Amino acid sequence: MLIDDVTIKVRAGNGGKGAVAFEKNKLALGPTGADGGNGGSIYFEGVPDLIALIQFRNKKEAIAKDGSDGRSQYRDGKDGADLILKVPVGTVIHKIEAGEVLEIVKSGERVLAAQGGHGGKGNFKFRAPHRTSPTEFQYGKEGESFTIRLELKLIADVGIIGLPNAGKSSLLNELTKAKSRVANYPFTTLEPNLGAYYKLILADIPGLIEGASAGKGLGIKFLRHIERTKILFHLISAESENLEQDYKIIKTELSNFNQELTKKPEYLFLSKSDLLPPEEIKEKLKALKKIDPNAIVISTHDWESMENVKKILNRI
Repeated sequence: MLIDDVTIKVRAGNGGKGAVAFEKNKLALGPTGADGGNGGSIYFEGVPDLIALIQFRNKKEAIAKDGSDGRSQYRDGKDGADLILKVPVGTVIHKIEAGEVLEIVKSGERVLAAQGGHGGKGNFKFRAPHRTSPTEFQYGKEGESFTIRLELKLIADVGIIGLPNAGKSSLLNELTKAKSRVANYPFTTLEPNLGAYYKLILADIPGLIEGASAGKGLGIKFLRHIERTKILFHLISAESENLEQDYKIIKTELSNFNQELTKKPEYLFLSKSDLLPPEEIKEKLKALKKIDPNAIVISTHDWESMENVKKILNRI
């Protein structure tokens, strides 16, 4: 199950309290109270695991360790351990109270989400020539805490778009080693799928139906995944009774969600051509070329058409 939008609370560790202590040896005088340890900070780190956000499905709070209190004989308190939370590459981190937005765009990248509190000073730090036995100390500072929304936006070179049952998952499976579930669904796939064609990442973007940008179905949930794709493969099924209408539905939803999506380079395909007679396919391709003169016919059951798609990917 893909979780790509979740809200959690994070709290960094508090700093430890400074100590008040004095030298116990008879021949020595003066304060020996040490500082408290720093609280642990919370970091997010990118990993190449699309489903990494599932860890927050039931666990909605992440708390780092507090720093230990200072001790006598100049022994500082132990720092609290930092907490590293693994999230998928492509995660956008919204720090709601601070109005700050962070992004993780590569594996291993680490960003600070909440800073641990600094440990308080012990009475040794308050010594002075005129204060040989200070009893002052500091409490540790509180660690930062935030409500954080984690929003996954897939990072892919090519996004495969189209209405449900246009053959997107089949094309992804044919071009890559992806194993997307395929069937003659009258409804949309419930989650995006990724595959690799050599070094290119391809994403099957589901959820695009008329009204998706207004929240119908799961459209809003998946439209954001298109924002980070570089190129779009737009599939229109040969079974469609109105090619132009199907094309306009998708383009309208993209435009309504984010006008910039309509500016991405696009390749247009008449898919599932094996389901109709060649004469009918020829007429439908002629109609599609009125939208895009470079539109081509494809079928995952036709080796030559798949080679044509691969040539496009090789150029990319």
